[in-house]
Amino acid sequence: TGFPEMMDGRVKTLHPMIHGGLLARRDDAGHAASMKEHGIAPIDLVCVNLYPFAETVAGGGTREEIIEKIDIGGPSMLRSAAKNHDSVAVVCDPSDYVAVAEEIAKGGTTLGLRQKLAAKVFACTGEYDQAIGRWFAQDAGSGLRYGENPHQTAGFFPDARRFGLGAAEVLPGGKAMSYNNWLDLDGAVAAVNDLPQPSAVVVKHTNPCGAALGISAVEALSRAWDGDPLSAFGSVIAVHANFDLACAELLAAPGHFVEVIAAPSFDAEAIECLRNGPKWGRNVRLVRLPEMGALRDQPEGRRVWGGTLVQHSDDVSAFKAELKVVGSTAIPTGREDDIRLAQTLAKHLKSNAVCLVNDGMLVGAGAGQMSRVDSSRIAVEKAGVRAKGSVAGSDAFFPFPDGPESLADAGVIAICQPGGSIKDGDVTAACDAKKVCMIHTGTRHFKH
Repeated sequence: TGFPEMMDGRVKTLHPMIHGGLLARRDDAGHAASMKEHGIAPIDLVCVNLYPFAETVAGGGTREEIIEKIDIGGPSMLRSAAKNHDSVAVVCDPSDYVAVAEEIAKGGTTLGLRQKLAAKVFACTGEYDQAIGRWFAQDAGSGLRYGENPHQTAGFFPDARRFGLGAAEVLPGGKAMSYNNWLDLDGAVAAVNDLPQPSAVVVKHTNPCGAALGISAVEALSRAWDGDPLSAFGSVIAVHANFDLACAELLAAPGHFVEVIAAPSFDAEAIECLRNGPKWGRNVRLVRLPEMGALRDQPEGRRVWGGTLVQHSDDVSAFKAELKVVGSTAIPTGREDDIRLAQTLAKHLKSNAVCLVNDGMLVGAGAGQMSRVDSSRIAVEKAGVRAKGSVAGSDAFFPFPDGPESLADAGVIAICQPGGSIKDGDVTAACDAKKVCMIHTGTRHFKH
């Protein structure tokens, strides 16, 4: 450029000699004249590796170190070149070097390749800017002690719009939230958001192990804990109601230990009871989430190796689903709400998922199994004697009669599932033979 690098390298490439060479349209006489007048040469190929901003944040960098890793010149060159991809090949990913080199060796890059490279650039710079925006939005407080395991670095970046967990208020006094705390809290809140008030959901390793409805918050909480008290120890709990003193006294009693409690509001005496009561109460994270119950009507993404998967969230309410009886046995009197609760909780368990509900509470959950019959058997084992007279929910269809047969043999009286298997007739016939009501909803709820 004829101009020296300056300001500790902050200003290097932001210059007309570079951006003129990138943005000039080769078929425009006016652009060509400007280039000739100012001695600007056209640039046909740009390769840029952006400063490692997200990696610096995740690695626990200081505020100064993180800010210095905000790349300005790199994204500017990438975007300029991508805008003019009719004439310029732009590479932001080293994995594309070979493809570009092969085309150059044949005489030059094709428009098709340049367009693909340009699309990748705008996705890359967009994601890069989002990471920076998230970091600024949460005031540089994103650093977590570690990820899922101590050897993994991690951070939490609330959305700049401040909604959902991004709008959560972690109340003073407890330990800092961990990576796993946030994951489990997301699962607990997602499940309880699908239930009417008052309700409570107890989560371990992102799966509900307890859930219940009640006439009061403390009743719902007590019944949710009693669904599987062994698994509930060290859990994350979401209460879809004000968390009052009665709730606090329940959890402060011997035999309880909780990592995180989330609710739309907390009474002052409830907080005091927990902080000054059980030994773990001084460390428990209390999270006020005013948006409890809000619909998750938004895209959700997941990083995979070399890309990002994006889908619309599963915002179809299983609790309000149409229940279609497909067999000869009718829905047992007074059990429709239990059936809806079972199907809702199956939606929030990892697939393959089967769960049992009795009298407004989750009594057995089989989740994350490779076969649906195994999930059915685990749900029955968890429920024990409470399986008798219970109803079952399944996140997807039963491919064979074996799963429903194991449920029926344990005393399950109604089974709710999406339907859609080529074996639906055989499955329904097996339930009819055992006087079990078979219900289809028509909506699958896989969760991976």
